[in-house]
Amino acid sequence: MFWPMIAHVFLVFALYALLLVRRQKYTFVDRDAVMRYKDSGEEARESRLVNRNIANQFELPVLFHIACLLLYITDADNIVTVVLAWIFVLTRYGHSFVHVTSNSLRYRAPLFGLGFAVLVALWGWLAVWLALE
Repeated sequence: MFWPMIAHVFLVFALYALLLVRRQKYTFVDRDAVMRYKDSGEEARESRLVNRNIANQFELPVLFHIACLLLYITDADNIVTVVLAWIFVLTRYGHSFVHVTSNSLRYRAPLFGLGFAVLVALWGWLAVWLALE
């Protein structure tokens, strides 16, 4: 259960690196732009998308990390839950890629929906496991 969690953490690290690059390239273009960012948080669309995606990584994925830890410590993890965990992480990678590139809801929404459904399945498995234990 830990490798999918680690893979998600590396996604977050990569997004922070991309945010740094995009802020340097698009937001911090001159002294006035730096002051606008400093005073009001105004930034270019390219870096704002990455910043928002990073925020997304601390919403639904928090429940993913909790589920993984609980599945592990209660011995409820198995090949099915590990596969579901990897599917969740892959949907997060896909969602992030779409979000920081085209930002097309046509592709983002299904990836989010699939990830959400997988997360519900993980929590459902955990609930059933604990109920039967």
